[in-house]
Amino acid sequence: MTGNNILKLGIAYIMYFIIQVLILKDLVLFGDAFCFLYVYAILLLPLEIKPIPLMLLGFFMGLAVDMFYDTPGMHVASTVLLAFLRNPWIKVNTPRGGYDENVPPTLLNMGLAWSTGYTFPLILIHHVCFFYLDFLGTSFSPSIVIRMLSSVLFTFVLAAIVQLLFYNKKKGI
Repeated sequence: MTGNNILKLGIAYIMYFIIQVLILKDLVLFGDAFCFLYVYAILLLPLEIKPIPLMLLGFFMGLAVDMFYDTPGMHVASTVLLAFLRNPWIKVNTPRGGYDENVPPTLLNMGLAWSTGYTFPLILIHHVCFFYLDFLGTSFSPSIVIRMLSSVLFTFVLAAIVQLLFYNKKKGI
């Protein structure tokens, strides 16, 4: 990975955070669907990144989001879990020919089917963990499931739109 790529990834990481806390924090669809676009800062990192740096990046992103959301540890736990499961999930989804080196796992680079199979389950796990921690101590009702699933769909659709608008094929941002 070159210095130029590291700089681009760092800027993207910061931009996902800024957009999350300044714009998406107060954006709720129909009173149920929250958008946690910041998880894509972890999901769209290069496939070659090792687990420990990935979990550290997830920890710091979750910690920063927690500070702005007043949710002590909920985003940290959910994002570290996402980062922990990302590499094993990539191995499960490896195509026969393997992956091209230094190609970010974006919608344009990998295609809709692979991208959906890669991101949707990980976003679902992140959101299940987050909403489980959020509603800990209360009964698990259908309204929580609706909130969780609508948030997963909202995050997934908004992330697909962002990738189509701002990412180039084979280069990342």
